[in-house]
Amino acid sequence: MNNIFVYCEIDEGAVADVSLELLSKGKKLATELNCKLEAIVIGSKLDNIEKSLYPYGVDIVHKADDTRLYPYTTLPHCSIITRIFKEEKPQIALFGATSIGRDLAPRIASSLRCGLTADCTNLVIGEYTENKTGKEYKDLLYQIRPAFGGSIIATIVNPETRPQLATVREGVMKNEIFSNSYKGEVRNIKVASYLKDSDFIVKIIDRQIEAKKINIKSAPIIVAGGYGMGSKSGFNKLFELASLIGGEVGASRAAVDAGFAEHERQIGQTGVTVRPKLYIAAGISGAVQHRAGMDQSAQIISISNDPKAPINSIADYVIIGDVNDIIPKMIKYYKEKSK
Repeated sequence: MNNIFVYCEIDEGAVADVSLELLSKGKKLATELNCKLEAIVIGSKLDNIEKSLYPYGVDIVHKADDTRLYPYTTLPHCSIITRIFKEEKPQIALFGATSIGRDLAPRIASSLRCGLTADCTNLVIGEYTENKTGKEYKDLLYQIRPAFGGSIIATIVNPETRPQLATVREGVMKNEIFSNSYKGEVRNIKVASYLKDSDFIVKIIDRQIEAKKINIKSAPIIVAGGYGMGSKSGFNKLFELASLIGGEVGASRAAVDAGFAEHERQIGQTGVTVRPKLYIAAGISGAVQHRAGMDQSAQIISISNDPKAPINSIADYVIIGDVNDIIPKMIKYYKEKSK
């Protein structure tokens, strides 16, 4: 009762990275609130899937294993989770801000008449006082996310209804093992008693998945360009630099909107979140929505002709100058050093 729940997405028989990240964060929240961490896994051929969850500090795994439950369809997953939440009454429930999480979480929130905050970038436990009545609430979930186009960071609370539902972007939480020796328990769900025939009114006849052409999330070095690169040809110089130092190329939203790079390379609130060992920001001003996607990088180098650019405030090193002069010099230097 009143524990923290994480819905774990299954991708080709394995738990999705975003779900493992949420378990890591969920365990920290559960420890602070002195409650248990529970996971919900729904799919097919889930034998021993709990072994990949226990190291994240999961106390209870609710497992629904049925050939009809994978690939994902909305109605059966929604019915199972809604019933579990009605029975177990969690205080917090977390979903990945993926195509599945964004489909599932609003339906559950509507069914349970509770609040939902989408695309969170941080979760914190805190207190809240209602201005009109002066009523105080303790141990609420601060659901933190960029708002108004990224111009501000909003902290949202849900004081009255439960569970406090949130979807969280992939990559914003660290994937951290709690204990490799941790053991929990499995509760197998009797799928037939949870679902109706109408839950399977939609059937998947064929499923085609296009493999990702670009994957910058796991790159240890990222050279990211913004609108300040000036042109597509100027932006293309970043690919040469990235190849020399063993990195991948990213882009700000402004650069993508200008046609300098593909959307798959976009970093920030409406793109991907990254945590490389080195992040080189070239011609990027550093609006809030971009910084939300890269501010956890281990080391940041900013190259900009604007000394007051917001990106400079979080950079470890700042190079003031024209990127179209500096980038070619860096390329020349690394070519000479690699000989």
